[in-house]
Amino acid sequence: MSEADVRAAITKDFGVSGDGVRVSQNGAEHTQILSIKAPDALPEGGAAEVSYAFGYKTKKLIQVSVSWSKATDDKLTPERLVSNADTLRAYFMSVGYKPDTIVSNVPMSNGLLVFRGADLAGHTTALLLEGAFSGDKAARTFSPAALVLAYLADAKNPDIYRVQPGKF
Repeated sequence: MSEADVRAAITKDFGVSGDGVRVSQNGAEHTQILSIKAPDALPEGGAAEVSYAFGYKTKKLIQVSVSWSKATDDKLTPERLVSNADTLRAYFMSVGYKPDTIVSNVPMSNGLLVFRGADLAGHTTALLLEGAFSGDKAARTFSPAALVLAYLADAKNPDIYRVQPGKF
C-alpha cells in the first residue's frame, strides 16, 4: 500500500485524518512512519498507538505495529495487558499460520514473546509482552509494562536503509 492508501484506510478504519495522523522518521532505517491513537484497536483492550512504516526504497507499507502501554492509555493495567496478549495469541494460533514457524510464550531479556508466526506468503506476525522479570529462578515474577504487536511484510529482507559492504 502507498501512503495515500494507508491514510485512506486509517480514515475508514479509525475515523482519523489530517492532524490526527502524526508523521515521523526512523533515522536509522530511513523510513517514514505514520502513527495514530486508536481507542479500540482491540475491543475493550484500551487505547493503543498504531504505526505504519513505509519502506526506504519502495515507499510502500512494510510494517504495521500496535502498542498498548500506560503511554497510550493511563488506565491500562498489567492484567489488561496480559488479557490482551492472551486474546491475541489465541486468535493467531487459530488463523492458519504455518505450523513450523509458530513459537509461543518464549521468555526474552525484555519480556515474553507471546506469539510469532509466518503466513503462507511469508509475512510475519510477532506479539511481545514487554516488561521485567524479578526474583530468583524458582520464584520469578514478570511485571508487564507494554504489549507490542507487529505485522512485517518481509522480516528476512526488510526494505530499510543499510550501509553496503565496503561503503564505509
